[in-house]
Amino acid sequence: MSLSNIQSLCRKYTNLSATDIDKLTEIEATLKYYAELTDCYMFIDCMLENLPHAIVVAEAFPNKEIGLYEKSVIGKFVFESFEPAVFAAFKHKEKSSISRAITQEGVTVEQHVIPIFNEQQQVIAVLIQEKMVKMQSTPKDDFQNMPFALIEHIVEPNSQPIPVVSDLLVESIILTNHENKVIYSNPAGYHFISELSGLENFDNVALDKILPFLQEVYDKGDDVFFLEITIDRKSFIVKKIPIRSHNEKVTLLIIHDLTELKLKENELMMKTFAIREIHHRVKNNLQTVTSLLRLQMRNDLSAANASAFQEALNRIYSISSVYELILENEDNAEERVDVIALAKKIGHKMIGTSNTATIQLAFHHDNLQLFCHSKKAVSLALIICELLQNALKYAFIGRDEGTIDILFMQEDSTISLHISDNGVGMQEVKASFGMEIITRLVEYDLAGSFSIIPSEEGTHTQVQFPVSEEVFIVND
Repeated sequence: MSLSNIQSLCRKYTNLSATDIDKLTEIEATLKYYAELTDCYMFIDCMLENLPHAIVVAEAFPNKEIGLYEKSVIGKFVFESFEPAVFAAFKHKEKSSISRAITQEGVTVEQHVIPIFNEQQQVIAVLIQEKMVKMQSTPKDDFQNMPFALIEHIVEPNSQPIPVVSDLLVESIILTNHENKVIYSNPAGYHFISELSGLENFDNVALDKILPFLQEVYDKGDDVFFLEITIDRKSFIVKKIPIRSHNEKVTLLIIHDLTELKLKENELMMKTFAIREIHHRVKNNLQTVTSLLRLQMRNDLSAANASAFQEALNRIYSISSVYELILENEDNAEERVDVIALAKKIGHKMIGTSNTATIQLAFHHDNLQLFCHSKKAVSLALIICELLQNALKYAFIGRDEGTIDILFMQEDSTISLHISDNGVGMQEVKASFGMEIITRLVEYDLAGSFSIIPSEEGTHTQVQFPVSEEVFIVND
């Protein structure tokens, strides 16, 4: 594409300044070299001035008999629904990738996108690399067929300036000759060598001498080689690719820094350990409170006081059950709680400690897998506890046996919890501490609604709440 064309497109469809357009023109001039090196299709896209779309302003294709594109796509509009990675790079100002993107020709490709910044650190365009999705091949097979136009461009004594495309990469790109001396490095590569060696100039020094840990890489001869290394709390992967240019051995090193990723992994692991330790302590503290209440209950208490103590114990156990379920699964980094399992755990415990009639507890959920995070789980646990306490306390007066049904249902994005019994029924709704707990938790914590459904037999209560980020369904 000529200079006049890229200027024409940018001036017509974008609000880029002349300086910004000049920068893109400089990058566009190097695209062909990088397309040959990576065997990928390269593009530069800019955002339109008055529409939420992008436009292709530059392209470069590798030399192939059968290509991804039958004709040029310069001047074509790009839509977010087809290429989300492009727009993600514009929005978040960082590298973006997608393994299944759809090209202008309707072909599925692997796409990597990096933003291009001006001197004011504004994203003026994105650089796109595309490769056809195909059966996986070995790295050696890929690089045996690689065109070496860029390598020759670098090692020729009278060559043009080093392509600026590689300057935009976060990976270190380093080329060494047959003596393992550096003949080219992008800025990231220069910083990598300088930081680990302490040298600012290393033109005539063998790289494996100033960075001894690379000796293992070079000792592998003509094999493509991958090595993960940790040095001075820095972790990185080194990929070595042997190349020959004009019968001279050239080695390409691609180094990806993993230090930040490793640090984040360690931080996440430490936070996970800390959170689990907190859960252990909360559970243990709740058990201590339970033990103190049980000791108090051994004193001479009236029936009313004993009942109040048991209700308090049930509430504490309901909260403790949430943390027990979280801790039972060591891989539960997201702290999600199985709501069905939680209801069963609370229900069976309360039936076991009840002094009322012989009660059968039945659960119905049609294989629904409902989960929620710890905070919502505590609210649901207390709601279930209060509804069961009301049923055990009032439904079976004067009866020897009874049944309580707990039903979970899903309808679109709403979850319904039904707790019903076949007891004597509720003559009137009385204001109580338990009813206040239920109402507040349902309305404020679950953003739902609570109702008592008229029933010919016993009492039927219903809690409805929406599916959300903290309350979700897992489908098989």
